[in-house]
Amino acid sequence: MNYPPTSKTLIVIAGPTASGKTAVAIELAKHYKTVVVSADSRQFYREMSIGTAKPSHEEQAAARHYFIDSLSITENYTAGDYESDGLKLLDELFKTRDVVILAGGSGLFIKAICEGFDSFPDIKPGIREKLNDEFLNKGIAYLQDKLKLVDPLYYNQVDLNNSQRVIRALEVFESAGKPYSSFRKSGSGERPFLIVKVGLGIDRAALYERINRRVDEMIKQGLVEEVRSLLPYRHLNALNTVGYAELFDYFDHKTDLETAIALIKQNTRRFAKRQMTWFNKDKDITWVPADKPGVANNIIQIADSLV
Repeated sequence: MNYPPTSKTLIVIAGPTASGKTAVAIELAKHYKTVVVSADSRQFYREMSIGTAKPSHEEQAAARHYFIDSLSITENYTAGDYESDGLKLLDELFKTRDVVILAGGSGLFIKAICEGFDSFPDIKPGIREKLNDEFLNKGIAYLQDKLKLVDPLYYNQVDLNNSQRVIRALEVFESAGKPYSSFRKSGSGERPFLIVKVGLGIDRAALYERINRRVDEMIKQGLVEEVRSLLPYRHLNALNTVGYAELFDYFDHKTDLETAIALIKQNTRRFAKRQMTWFNKDKDITWVPADKPGVANNIIQIADSLV
């Protein structure tokens, strides 16, 4: 990446669930006398604590955390919202600090802070419905021809057989009067701070064992009771997640508790695998072994060598 010259550094600690990000982030915050900004999209919600492995009160006392308990599950919050709020927060934090730690397993939210997203106009009412009707009645070739006429650049880039993407490009054009391609960023959004990305790597078998132990500990801490208290809100999108969905099925008598717990473990392992797939695509991440002594010291050496 090409970064602007600056003395401000964001150290990103990424990795799958149960890889030890919280503990490492706190060690780094103590070393740099700074704070931790969470990039875990589930830990934002006040009502979800045990099932999200939220930092304990002791951990939050050891280093100040932001974006923990910052929202209610009744609030809609997108990665775009997080980008806006996160950059404003970092602007304030960097006024008094040279280093800030960003830690979490939500790849999309890390991307939001480090790179940002394309900004598109609002779609005018009725346009999407009209285009869907044209697709049903006239076929994909008709829409492809329209796209070629109004946005030849995107026409040569998009999968023309993907009707949703073709319709999306056309609805943006018909709403804004400008080609879809004109709203797309040519590259990563430039940030006024250095970004050092570090990933916590761990052997898959060891990670899965950590996950299994963590789920058992969550049950001991009262996860079943936490989920029971959220039954009236189960329709909310925030609760459509691992650790909660499986127990909702248990309360619906679709499964027994032992099976529900086993499914939480299995689905968490699958979630961790998806996280690793995402992070492995990011070539800016420097990986350090999470299950060996001196993890924080290794990261400090990496960060200091790049600043």
